[in-house]
Amino acid sequence: MQVQPSYVSQFELPVVLLKETYCKVLEPTFLPGGNDNKDCYQGRNPSLITVDLNRTLEWLHDHPLPKPLENEVCTIPVLLHVKQFSTQHLLFHYDGTPQSSRVIKEFINLFKNLIGQSRATIISPSFIPKSKIKEEREIIQLISKHTRETSFIKFNFQRIGDFWSYAVKKDCTLFVTTKNYQADLAKVLFHFYKGEMWSDKLSFFLTM
Repeated sequence: MQVQPSYVSQFELPVVLLKETYCKVLEPTFLPGGNDNKDCYQGRNPSLITVDLNRTLEWLHDHPLPKPLENEVCTIPVLLHVKQFSTQHLLFHYDGTPQSSRVIKEFINLFKNLIGQSRATIISPSFIPKSKIKEEREIIQLISKHTRETSFIKFNFQRIGDFWSYAVKKDCTLFVTTKNYQADLAKVLFHFYKGEMWSDKLSFFLTM
């Protein structure tokens, strides 16, 4: 199924690179870009838009400067996926904001049927306000409940490139973060695509 025009207009990308999914909870057999809508309620809004990462980067390289994924950021989650999509090693970015907490919860709800055997790593800043410590623990517990193995580490990463570099070095297969970083992410991917540090294993889940 093709993405409806109302959603296409919010993306800078060609329509052929986008696929929509309406399943509120993805099936264990889910594959990005495939037809995963047969048994799903055809609601008004997609639950996920999948984007072929390699084809997108090829398209971006035909432009003088990397474009943002969306010209108007929408609330629908986006999955930038590589050809060999996998949930084997998840990397979660929690920064203490309500938005990052919401992103993680939305991802867990959507992908919970696919991550039971996943390894998860959570990266959080060294300093979290006392008011956020309880929420941080709840996020760790939520991820631990739905994955096979969970680790929690403190890094003061400031740039999306720091997370990307860590993910590549640690063989992560899916990075979960907010759409606040998608413009910077597009630039990082644009500059490193097909370079020595490039990873053909890492996909990205972005939402508001």
